[in-house]
Amino acid sequence: MRIVEEKDFANEIKEGVVLVDFFATWCGPCRIMGQILEDIAGEVEGKVKVFKVDVDQSGEVARSFGIMSIPTLIIFKDGKEQEKHVGIWQYEDCVNALKKYL
Repeated sequence: MRIVEEKDFANEIKEGVVLVDFFATWCGPCRIMGQILEDIAGEVEGKVKVFKVDVDQSGEVARSFGIMSIPTLIIFKDGKEQEKHVGIWQYEDCVNALKKYL
């Protein structure tokens, strides 16, 4: 799954439905969520962009969205935050949330 850097973040979320996973490489729950996201990305391919932001590498972006715990997932639609989930988000719950914005 693609990791987006700070300089590209605003451009990546500005159009359509986007799911962003704020994570860190050292975070155990983040690794579990990463596996779930791989499956989700396959299911929503072509309808939703899914990518990751490393909070250690892109701290400014993480701070701007009030990320205090990881993993935190945010759904954006046309650049605006729609929904935020902290912790592991179960596959079906996440997919159902994304479908609300399509």
